[in-house]
Amino acid sequence: MRNKWQKQMPLMPHILDHPQSKELGAISNIIDTTSIICDHVLQDLNRNKNLNHRAGANGMSADQVLRCAIIKILFSFTYEELAFHIVDSQSIRWFCRIGMADEGFKKSALNKNIKAISPETWERINRDIMGYAQQEKIEKGRKVRVDCTCVESHIHKPSDSSLLWDAIRVLTRLIEKGQDEFGLRVPGFQNHTRRAKRRLLGVMNAKRKKQRKKAYTDLLKVTGKVLGYAQRTLEAIKSSSSADPMLLGLSDGIEYYVQLTQQVVQQTKRRVMLGEQVDAQEKVVSIFEPHTDIIRKDNRDTFYGHKVCLSQGASNLILDCLILEGNPADTNLVEPMLDRQKQIYNRYPLKVSFDGGFASRDNLQKAKSRKIKDVCFAKKRGLSETDMCRSEYVYHCLRRFRAGIESGISWLKRCMGFARCMWKGFRSFKSYVWSSIVAANLLTIARRKLAT
Repeated sequence: MRNKWQKQMPLMPHILDHPQSKELGAISNIIDTTSIICDHVLQDLNRNKNLNHRAGANGMSADQVLRCAIIKILFSFTYEELAFHIVDSQSIRWFCRIGMADEGFKKSALNKNIKAISPETWERINRDIMGYAQQEKIEKGRKVRVDCTCVESHIHKPSDSSLLWDAIRVLTRLIEKGQDEFGLRVPGFQNHTRRAKRRLLGVMNAKRKKQRKKAYTDLLKVTGKVLGYAQRTLEAIKSSSSADPMLLGLSDGIEYYVQLTQQVVQQTKRRVMLGEQVDAQEKVVSIFEPHTDIIRKDNRDTFYGHKVCLSQGASNLILDCLILEGNPADTNLVEPMLDRQKQIYNRYPLKVSFDGGFASRDNLQKAKSRKIKDVCFAKKRGLSETDMCRSEYVYHCLRRFRAGIESGISWLKRCMGFARCMWKGFRSFKSYVWSSIVAANLLTIARRKLAT
């Protein structure tokens, strides 16, 4: 059974003569004060576990898992680096509640436990931290600024040729695994990865459209052959008498990549062979992170990830975050972001400042109907200053106030890993985003308390 806390506090002196050590001490005090956040983590760690089973080690406590996750984000550690510094650093060892006699944790244990925390739990933790900030009179939620940004997925820049090459090499690897480890017989199977790699380079280096189309034609032909081998492998697995669960996992993996490969083939034929323009919602931009959206920003830059809408208070704390699927217009996000503020504070804010993309007369009326006194859009879009705010002075103050969220987003991307999600899968993507916000908020509150 998991534990919420360690049974005994570790006998480890805390170094107090360094600024980072003081910040860790302040964050530790916040976690101890809002102990309910460890209850949320404990529920995730005990999910699908037999709580009456008493054999074996108890593993990491909920408090240790949360603290290790925060350290990983604050210092931008990999799991391997985190496992090393937990043992090597006296301050980090103290913060993570690891005693002098303990050997620390392996990177696999850290990975498994930190990934077990769901995005919903991270969101609840952030709301509990907002409650602590309100209790300590750090953030009241009466003045809010809202803006959107993009968090990229951990993928290479997509092209149809590179997606076909990825599909060919992954399916070939899975088919060969079935042959080597499970003795499956796939009639006529040949490894075409070298040929596919040459066609990929041919597409990349083609100087004329005709040359590029010819290379694509052969690459699609190779992909069709590999899909045929994959179907024969699935038939061999179904006819196999083995009940090895690893073989069933291999079958699921092949079916998953076959489906994605077929989508890539279809979009390549439509775009390259037929000259059609494929809608962004229909495109697959990665077979490894298929949840990835195409985000077009200001008709200038293209990002591959997910759009994230943030609300920030006057204290620079991130009050709320909405992780979106697709690329909805900012004008559709005003109402949900305001309603989420009411869920957090049981009331709407008095003053709200939005980026120019949110501006519309309809959104202004929706905000005013919620008894928000001053609503500022960075771009007026036909609205007068006195329609939005009580006076021109208040409008210009809120407009300057909104600019502060740009520095907050920049800090999140530079220091908290917010620019690019390194975790796999959409669920893990959301957990990564929320965990970065929680770590940033804890550090912000700690610095505010140390400064007073």
